Amino acid sequence: MRVIFLEDVPNVGRAGEIKEVANGYGRNFLIPKKLALLANSPATSRIEAQPKLIAQNQTDEALVELAHQLEEKEVILKARVGAKDRLYGSITSADIAAELQSSAGLAVDKRKIELAEPIHQLGSYEVAIRLAKDIMPRIKVTVTAEERD
Repeated sequence: MRVIFLEDVPNVGRAGEIKEVANGYGRNFLIPKKLALLANSPATSRIEAQPKLIAQNQTDEALVELAHQLEEKEVILKARVGAKDRLYGSITSADIAAELQSSAGLAVDKRKIELAEPIHQLGSYEVAIRLAKDIMPRIKVTVTAEERD
């Protein structure tokens, strides 16, 4: 089944792209969620009439600007610590995204933050944020011990 993507679908296709997908995937997931349209001549002409390239260029410029703001940012997180500087719980990408939002006012989706696994130890870590395929700023995340009362 040939479809035209209306929105970016990770690991499948980008907005405005025409691609062949499995019939069930297109019919049961992409089209009902309005992520894609069936690639027939009226749909193709309607998509071509939309100024997608201008919007895509503006989005890329916004991502580059966000990358410059994030580059070399330092995020300091406090956590409860047990024996051998091991954390109670862990620091996840959601925690890092929330701290970026509150301290720097930069909204980053937690799914864009690339952590191989959650952080369980005190220390400093370098974390990459994949904003786009080729835009990956790196931030420094420092985990410190929370002071006890």
